[in-house]
Amino acid sequence: TIDQEEVDKFGKLAQKWWDRSGEFGALHTMNNIRIPLVRDALAPGQSLFTKPLRGLKLLDVGCGGGILSEARANSSPLARLGASVTGLDASAENINIARLHAAHDSLVRENTDYICSPVEQLPESLWETYDAVVASEILEHVSDAQVFISSCCCLVKPGGSIFITSLNKTQASKFLAVFAAERILRIVPEGAHDWDKFVPIDVLQSLLRENGMTTQLLHGIKLNPFNLKWSWTSDVSMNYALHATKFHPES
Repeated sequence: TIDQEEVDKFGKLAQKWWDRSGEFGALHTMNNIRIPLVRDALAPGQSLFTKPLRGLKLLDVGCGGGILSEARANSSPLARLGASVTGLDASAENINIARLHAAHDSLVRENTDYICSPVEQLPESLWETYDAVVASEILEHVSDAQVFISSCCCLVKPGGSIFITSLNKTQASKFLAVFAAERILRIVPEGAHDWDKFVPIDVLQSLLRENGMTTQLLHGIKLNPFNLKWSWTSDVSMNYALHATKFHPES
């Protein structure tokens, strides 16, 4: 599912993953909503101080430099919530940066591992071994959405979850996410997005159903371009977050 041009493009930016005021600043601030999305779905009502995700195995597909797995936000990153987190990325440069960053934090290092590979090349021994797969801001960069989603779903345990944040394929996203965000506001690097690769929500939900997944939650997400703060919205024409669960034969 990898597009080598995409891998090379983000690999060249690998040194900038942890610059919170740089090209990936919006991804850092996105943690303030996407981490609670995962935490509250997997461990509703539990205190942060009890490490609510303890004992759970999570896979962060398209992890980049490890921002979602490791980064601090208003809430603790996934690794600090007790989960055993594996970050997966097709770029060796990104994985190297993530490993180096994790090495400086003992609490994160103990709960985090990184693998350089496309998701569809993970061995069958890992199928149905993860309590949750997170694919955040990666779907819009893959070359084959059908294979990508199928591969992600294979890795989820029966009864487990998949969390996806991405961009809807609409005229609004074509103008605001590609043209305005890259060329006018400069929120993301120019050329970061190819609108032709965006996946409409109805297509994504259909792919998930074909792989035994049922949508549990769908939220729109909006970004304030002036302070890079994200918030939930009912409008899914731009960014969105989706949570789906895998059919459990005993349920």
